[in-house]
Amino acid sequence: MKEKEITGREFKPLDHVMVPRHEIIDEAEINKILAEYEIVKEQMPKIRVSDPVALEIKARVGDVVRIIRKSQTADKAVFYRLVIA
Repeated sequence: MKEKEITGREFKPLDHVMVPRHEIIDEAEINKILAEYEIVKEQMPKIRVSDPVALEIKARVGDVVRIIRKSQTADKAVFYRLVIA
């Protein structure tokens, strides 16, 4: 995928109030999560590498992204997504 030329006027999805925090997690943490849920990586929910937030955090195919959303009942809710092509 060819990167666009930066002009300084691009929209940054993570700056929007409605977009939750996204972060790429390391291999050790991925293994801990997979063991906790007793799943393999391919069973995780997916996010496309072309997703605007995935592009902004520079996620690559095979990375796992942690998404932390605000929750009215639990203060915060954590979700994980596998980056796919």
